[in-house]
Amino acid sequence: MVTLMATTGTIIPISLGGESPKIVCMMMPIGDLELSDVVLANHDEVAKFVTKKRYMEHLAGRYLLQLALTKWGVDCSYIEVRRNEFRAPSIAYLPGTWKRTPLPSISIGHSSGYAFVALVESGWTVGIDAELEDLVISKGVFDMMAKGEELAYLNNNPNQAVRLWTSKESIQKSARLGMNLNPRNIRIPIGEMKSKLSIGNLIFQLENLSFNDFFISISYCLGDGYDSIPEDKLLEQTQRAMSDTDDWSIGCKTTRSNA
Repeated sequence: MVTLMATTGTIIPISLGGESPKIVCMMMPIGDLELSDVVLANHDEVAKFVTKKRYMEHLAGRYLLQLALTKWGVDCSYIEVRRNEFRAPSIAYLPGTWKRTPLPSISIGHSSGYAFVALVESGWTVGIDAELEDLVISKGVFDMMAKGEELAYLNNNPNQAVRLWTSKESIQKSARLGMNLNPRNIRIPIGEMKSKLSIGNLIFQLENLSFNDFFISISYCLGDGYDSIPEDKLLEQTQRAMSDTDDWSIGCKTTRSNA
């Protein structure tokens, strides 16, 4: 079940079948937010923004992520946002936090004055992308997003460009590779709002829908949407050691010789 929530609180359920993972998606208009109101904002990243537009997008995306995580049941005061080498975001517990309940994978997007967020249960990855339905994409970029028969179809049916664009972007995000996954190598089935795609050894489920004048694409795939750091492994090893013994001293199995 996918849930898309507007700022009015309108919920649109989309049935993806009984074997689909839990997914929550939300959208909201980008407005003025205070940095102090956005727990998940990255202050170091914000300090580097040159334009007000990018500043507002960042705060709106992170604020919307907080709303989605709260709906999921996650306490954001213990959470931080990380990025992998391809800039794909994930959430993790703050360093030093002992809690290790599995967290959902995430995707964040911005388009035409709105922020979009998608969450999927642990063990899956997710991608969300959206554009206004009446967006006109220049034919000059068609060969950057398609090739072969798909390019020929796109040239003959330019009204389908937005659907192909958002579909490919959502898959790039759920693959957690961004533009390192060439969009020309992603072939979107023609005329299908729901589809399944095989890319390499991965299977992506793709859902397309129209909502509030936007064309929205959501894709998900089995995979790891969590970016670990060395401290995570150390905490996991410590927790296992603590659960394996009743005699625990100084936080590890080995007692200091000068204790």
